[in-house]
Amino acid sequence: MNPRIALLLPTALLLAACQGDQPAPSQATPAPTPVAAISTPPPAYPAEVACTGGEGTSVLKVSIGPAGIPEQVVVLTSSGIPALDQAAQAAVEDWKFRAATRNGQPVSASIQVPVTFRLPAELPNDCYLVQERLRRGG
Repeated sequence: MNPRIALLLPTALLLAACQGDQPAPSQATPAPTPVAAISTPPPAYPAEVACTGGEGTSVLKVSIGPAGIPEQVVVLTSSGIPALDQAAQAAVEDWKFRAATRNGQPVSASIQVPVTFRLPAELPNDCYLVQERLRRGG
């Protein structure tokens, strides 16, 4: 064997072995993503509230699990009308979301959701009956 190669061979082997201790180049960590709404049908407007002219906004805190399903829905700010708050809460409990992610994995996250009730252009047909029932106290 050529004496130069014989001297260089151990050095080359040592360098090759040292490179094995180096961490492999890491892949870029995916950026976190926020919760995104997928299916958010509006809540049903309670007829008795619509017939009496009630409007308002309920602000809800929605805790969304890694599957994108609301795990807890809490009223943070009331609309001032309990029936509207309950309708908002019931609707949001059925909403679907794309979960937030961290390091490419879905994670739980909480968001605030305002749900606004404005009187519909046309009141329910049975408003007369609702108003009569309310007038009678029942």
